[in-house]
Amino acid sequence: MMQATFNTLVRPYLVLRIGLTMAATIVGLPLAIIWFCGVGQWWARHYYAKLSCVLEDRAIRFKRGIFIEVEKTIPLENIQDVTFIEGPILRRFQLSILKFETAGHSEGQAHDMQLVGIIQAHEFRSRILEARDALRARTTTESVTDVLLRIEVLLERLAERKG
Repeated sequence: MMQATFNTLVRPYLVLRIGLTMAATIVGLPLAIIWFCGVGQWWARHYYAKLSCVLEDRAIRFKRGIFIEVEKTIPLENIQDVTFIEGPILRRFQLSILKFETAGHSEGQAHDMQLVGIIQAHEFRSRILEARDALRARTTTESVTDVLLRIEVLLERLAERKG
């Protein structure tokens, strides 16, 4: 089990990203002013305090939210790839995004998961992929062992019938 830690610079990044999104529309401009005057900092502080991501033996659990708490669990066997994203704004805040591509995933589905601001994101990404590969290897070995045991039982039954 590995607990991810998040960079505190996630807070100003989220305030800026959400505030600029609001300011991009005429209707959202008054809300953006209120957002930048303090509501955004309050929200980001509480949002950051609730962020949690844990890599377990068989899944990744991610929690976030203030009023509406969201907990997502992605089984490791469903993970196809973990993409590392870093752009100029993210680099300015010393942040990156880990985006999970899962089996059966198509663009725009709600089960898509992105983690912003994990400290040592490259290492966390590597650990996830290693854990996924180890789980697949264990599952394959267990499947082969189960098949061999069933074959052994069938052979024993055949031997009993003949003998």
